[in-house]
Amino acid sequence: MNTATRPSRPAFVLVHGAWGGAWVWRRVLGPLRAAGHEVHAVTLTGDGERAHLRHAGIGLATHVADVLGLVQAEELDRFVLVGHSYGGMVITAAAAALAERGVRLRALVYVDAMVPLPGESWASHHAPEVVASRLAAAAAHDNALPPPDAAGFALAEADAQWLARRHVNHPFGMYREPVRFDAAALASVPRWFVDCTSPAYPTIAPMRKRVREQPGWTVREIATGHFPMVSEPAQLVRHLLDAAA
Repeated sequence: MNTATRPSRPAFVLVHGAWGGAWVWRRVLGPLRAAGHEVHAVTLTGDGERAHLRHAGIGLATHVADVLGLVQAEELDRFVLVGHSYGGMVITAAAAALAERGVRLRALVYVDAMVPLPGESWASHHAPEVVASRLAAAAAHDNALPPPDAAGFALAEADAQWLARRHVNHPFGMYREPVRFDAAALASVPRWFVDCTSPAYPTIAPMRKRVREQPGWTVREIATGHFPMVSEPAQLVRHLLDAAA
């Protein structure tokens, strides 16, 4: 699609979390497009249908490059960048890199996601026992983290089975890799946090507190589990459209 035929409304770029792929956004793609938006869902290297590309050397920079490559190929500007869970690490670093390139964002949306400060890693806010458990599990699987039991995400049985069939081991080289970025470069970008409260996913607890204490955040709540794009897609779409507006 060239710029002459693009919808006039902001595009969306959706970044999944650990173990996932572009497929996890399936239920929000149609409604967002029906509302007049161009939508791109990224599959990060080593995940989803790109699991065959997984290797022990994949780091955060690899996943940031996945996002930057899509933005460049699609010639996007003034779009909404959305990250779920681990995807919050990716969109933060990607947003900083895009700012350096002069690419503007309409908004950053963190869907029950990690919200790092400069110098923090994915592991920074995990309890020591969680860090130890994840590192041990990844070490036993060629530096890739096996997915947890999908039954723990408070989904309907059919939806939990859908996730379980599609989840793959997630590249884990970036777990303790710090994110380096200039926070001031992102200060002018509207930032949204979608807080999934019922049940609240434990590892996101520090992020829920952070976005309520820092200035400049719009926080929206959905009474659902950690995968609102699966369990409550209509509510998530409403919040995404508000962020775009």
